[in-house]
Amino acid sequence: MVKLNKIYTKTGDDGTTGLVAGPRRLKHDLRVESYGTVDETNSAIGVARLHTIELPDLDAMLMRIQNDLFDLGADLSTPEPDEPPAYEPLRIIDHQVERIERDIDLLNADLEPLRSFVLPAGSPASAHLHLARTIARRAERLMVALSRGQGERVSPTALKYINRLSDFLFVAARHANDRGRADVLWVPGKNR
Repeated sequence: MVKLNKIYTKTGDDGTTGLVAGPRRLKHDLRVESYGTVDETNSAIGVARLHTIELPDLDAMLMRIQNDLFDLGADLSTPEPDEPPAYEPLRIIDHQVERIERDIDLLNADLEPLRSFVLPAGSPASAHLHLARTIARRAERLMVALSRGQGERVSPTALKYINRLSDFLFVAARHANDRGRADVLWVPGKNR
């Protein structure tokens, strides 16, 4: 368990932050941006959960995902070293990806078929889940950019997880809109 007694350390006052291992990084470093945006995704899901109390199955899925996102943040904040570390770092694993895929399939099974693109609207839960989805997509873009950086490594499983997460959040947003029946659909050129 992580133990946090002192909240401020003043070590970041120079614009750097410490990763789990390795040298300090600038706070705008792509790795820090990546796990910071994963944290932002988690916070957006937390706000969405204020509106999913009457959808207990979905809420339980979201709670598991929030925990997974801390695992993903730990994964990203522990760069893979050239030499094996003395401890086993926390990494996203295939089981977490598979579980989110099962959750997508479960929620998607009884959704209304799509007839157009869905606007990020409808119920408060749906709108907040769409916001979380777009933040997750930004996290994914940052993680992909990081993975392409010289000397940087990002677990392929972590990349799969963040990709599935945005798919999950899309399906969850539709589920929260009365299983897609209350989706607000895009009408191309409607306001010309």
